Amino acid sequence: MKISELSNGVLRFVSGFVMILALFGIIALESWFPALHVVRWIGVIITIGAIYEMFKCLKSADSETFNKHAVYFITFMLLLFLMLVSVYFVGTRPWIMLWLLMIIVGADVGGWLFGMLFGGDKMWERLSAHKTWAGQIGGIFCGTLMSVIFFMYFKPFGEDALFAVLFGCTIALLSQYGDLTASFIKRCLGIKDFSNILPGHGGILDRFDGWIYVLPFIWFFI
Repeated sequence: MKISELSNGVLRFVSGFVMILALFGIIALESWFPALHVVRWIGVIITIGAIYEMFKCLKSADSETFNKHAVYFITFMLLLFLMLVSVYFVGTRPWIMLWLLMIIVGADVGGWLFGMLFGGDKMWERLSAHKTWAGQIGGIFCGTLMSVIFFMYFKPFGEDALFAVLFGCTIALLSQYGDLTASFIKRCLGIKDFSNILPGHGGILDRFDGWIYVLPFIWFFI
């Protein structure tokens, strides 16, 4: 195992844990001032930042690259705007946002850990050089585990444990395909990161690409 791989994994775990704690604290604050919808506006700001990053990447791309992949770029921008609309509405339900965050962080860390430990066949090397089937299975497992943990402590909506398992599997899978989609767009652009605004993470979009499909799905679901 390379030191760079280990440090990347530790960074994923620590940053994910910090985000969960931060969101938990923000939800506690919002309980005192519910009309402020703090979680909603933080989500909106983050998504606008991601959209801005993508605009900058497209602006710096040469015309040949843009024309060659125009359909992909336009579709991806539409997905980001749909994500913006979705977080505006879903963000008014902070406990759902916490549930989603726990699953997405679990899927991200689990995908990295299982991929590193077991390796194996690549999922779609054309999209991402590092994603493996072992990583996907591990990500789904860990994301579902986080969903069950959330269910055990908070009992959301009075649903049964089976719902928590199915919900966790679905969100974990969607978050992984959001990551793959962003990886594909970066490959089309010929870049490693969308920006360097977050040291060690790349850009805002690099860190929050797992939400691209999750938020629209939840918006339609609720």
